[in-house]
Amino acid sequence: MEGYAGRQFVGIDLHRRRSVLVRMTPDGDVLERVRITNDVDRLAAVIARAGDSPEVVLEATYGWYWAVDALRDQGAVVHLAHPLGVKAFQYRRVKNDERDAADLADLLRMGRLPEAWIAPPATRELRELVRHRAKLVGLRSHCKAEVHAVLAKCGIQVLMSDLFGVKGTELLVVGQFEPRCRARIVATMRKDAEHVRWSDARVPRPGTTQGEGQKQGRSHSDGGALQGRGDPPPGGPGLPEGSHKGRSCSEALRQQRPQQCACRSHGPRSARRFIAGRHG
Repeated sequence: MEGYAGRQFVGIDLHRRRSVLVRMTPDGDVLERVRITNDVDRLAAVIARAGDSPEVVLEATYGWYWAVDALRDQGAVVHLAHPLGVKAFQYRRVKNDERDAADLADLLRMGRLPEAWIAPPATRELRELVRHRAKLVGLRSHCKAEVHAVLAKCGIQVLMSDLFGVKGTELLVVGQFEPRCRARIVATMRKDAEHVRWSDARVPRPGTTQGEGQKQGRSHSDGGALQGRGDPPPGGPGLPEGSHKGRSCSEALRQQRPQQCACRSHGPRSARRFIAGRHG
């Protein structure tokens, strides 16, 4: 059926590197089966053989954004199959890429396709920002749980409601820990500081620009997290000699004697910066 010029339905089994496309007529006659390497130009070349405004279906699977945008640029009418609606595919006796693509096209041409909503690019961008920040917040929570675990192994009771508030960070600074525990706490707090800077400063809130998002992140009231760990100390890296009794801040921390640091930069507001080893 090389000379077929009628309406066509295309099913795509999308994968990370390669995909399978099956073109068929409204009656279910297969016109072409082809496997391509994922590329915009190669995908466009196959869709061009499907005529004007073909009906194309692919599953809402890993990395479908680029494929939907490329298909729409070629004038295709794109449908997104809901993964739960086509879950029965995995229970078939014969399952392969060509069969999956053909079944998607069959469901579409018979009007039985369980469809998912295709979000516009602006909505997708906001979704990605929210998902990314949620991941960073989850990593930050994991870091805090690690610090709690270290204190539990050392038998240290946490009497304050927030271990990472003013009183809690003072406990982490002046507490007497074994070297291995001290090393874990310092390393975890440094990692936590990076997550805070990314979640609060690098990811703008929905409806703001990148610069506005960074400004909001610096003023975020998460216990002074960003100001306490990400920004440099008010006095700069070179603090007056003698304010540490001959020792730098980091030296005092390494010697597990942070109480000897008397500089103003180590006030209650910057205790987190001190435990994270941000200056000195």
